[in-house]
Order: sequence, then C-alpha cells, then structure tokens
Amino acid sequence: MNIILAQPRGFCAGVVRAIDTVEQALGQFGAPVYVRHEIVHNRHVVEALRDQGAVFVEELEHVPLGAVTIFSAHGVARDVEHQASRRQLEVIDATCPLVTKVHNHARQYAAKGYQLILIGEPGHPEVIGILGQVDAPITLIQTLEQVRALTFPATTSLAYLTQTTLSVDDTRTVVEALTRRYPSIVGPAARDICYAVQNRQQAVRELCTQVDVLLVVGSANSANATTLCTLANASGTPSYLVADGSEVDTRWFTPQMNVGISAGASTPETSVQDVIAALERTGPVHIQTLEGRAERVQFRPPTGLIARQ
Repeated sequence: MNIILAQPRGFCAGVVRAIDTVEQALGQFGAPVYVRHEIVHNRHVVEALRDQGAVFVEELEHVPLGAVTIFSAHGVARDVEHQASRRQLEVIDATCPLVTKVHNHARQYAAKGYQLILIGEPGHPEVIGILGQVDAPITLIQTLEQVRALTFPATTSLAYLTQTTLSVDDTRTVVEALTRRYPSIVGPAARDICYAVQNRQQAVRELCTQVDVLLVVGSANSANATTLCTLANASGTPSYLVADGSEVDTRWFTPQMNVGISAGASTPETSVQDVIAALERTGPVHIQTLEGRAERVQFRPPTGLIARQ
C-alpha cells in the first residue's frame, strides 16, 4: 500500500494557541480550569486536557463564581461575555484571532448601518458567537437557494460575513450569487478568509489527483474536517472521516492501493499516526508526503496568561 500524506494537515495556529492556552492556564492557576464548550472539536484533545484538570461546560452557570474560565477557539456571543462578568469569572479568551476578525467586521458593518448577511452553518458554535456579537439582526444563509429567497430590496445597504471553517469553493459560489443579486454588497477582503482552511482544502484537491481513496482524520463535529471529506467525495475520490485508527475499515482498501491521508485543523498528529499504524497492520506500506505550503503563522497568547520563558 502506498500512503500519501497531505501537507499541510492537522493543527492550525488558532488551534495550537487554544490548546496552549488551557495548558498554560492549568500551569499558572492550577486545576481545575473551566472551559466553555470544547476548546476545539476533537475528542482526543478534549480528553487529554480533561485528564490534566480542565473541566468542560456548555453553560457558565456550571462554573463556580470567580473561577478561571476559558472561552473556546470558536468564540462566544456578547451575552456570554456579560454573564461571565456578572459571575466575576477570571476569563481568558482563546477565541481564534481570525474568528475575532469576523466579530470586528460584524460590529464595524453594523455601526455603518449595513444589513448583515452571514454565510455559515446553523447551530455551529462559531456562528452562534458571530450572531451574538452585534445588536443588529443578521440573516444566516448557507445555500444558493437561500440567496435566491432573500427579500432585501435592491437598494439595501448590505454586507456579508463568512464562517471561517466552510468550504472555500462553496463560500465563493454563495458570495458570487450575492454579488450578482446585490451588486453593491460589501464584504471582507479575500485575504481575511482563514488561511488554514484554504491550505488544507487545496492540499486535499491535489492529493485526490494521486490516490484511490482518502482518509480524513478528525471528529464528526469538526466542520473543517467534514468539509475536507465532502470535497474529496465531490471530486470523485471515495473519502472516509475517521477519528483514529480504531475506525479504519480494511474493506475500504485493496493491496497496492494509493491511500491519501489528511487531517482537520483540530486534529493532533498523534491521531494521524494512529491511522497509519492501523494501515500498517494490514501489510507492508510505503509512506510519502506531498509537497505543500509551509505554515509559519503564530498567534500571541491571550491576555491573562504569563508569557512562557
């Protein structure tokens, strides 16, 4: 079997920052440290941090008054920030800086009087946070059909925002449809789209031209991981989402097959190696890594943490 690894794959800078935030907080303040929502969407990461003393909660009412509390990489709504203040929580905000940029755009557009449209996945924590960052109403859409169903007059001042973890192609298609229907609509510059999502999606596209089947390592609740799987299947390459090696099904493969492996932005490399180990148990393998874009992005730690020496 020939295994070809995507490059880049796995952790992005925002995920590294979020995980480091929890670990540094535990070292600085001691356990327990409370985290609202999963710090990132990966079961293995969450379980490892829980073993170190992190306590994950969905609502702040479950956090003791005054406790150290971390907001996840997905960001939160303003009412969550206000609730934390009322409970006098020691908040450390691990929201990905690229998500924070979307929050800032939302507030800026709303302040200028634009009607806001958000391209995003209903119910996703990042989307819930964006929707709750401004007092003005935001129309949430995801599909071309929903663009066609919009009822804004042609003269309405409109601005759009995008969830950071969506398919770049799907987002582009929806933006183009919005622009055709509302030529004066404004939105963030293309450079503000999450670099990690673009890079991983491009790597999967290239990988799919060289493999017979693709494994995407990641959690089912990870939007960017499931999107990688969807992209591969849409290109005609059978693709399977697996959390780790235990979910690999040998019936997907035949001897001497070219197997591609990628991983979502919240997936640790240990999970990728666990999948490789599962494939190695089926017989001899040859492993190579595609050339890809090097990622050197680093984000500063959140306010409230002592910088590592």
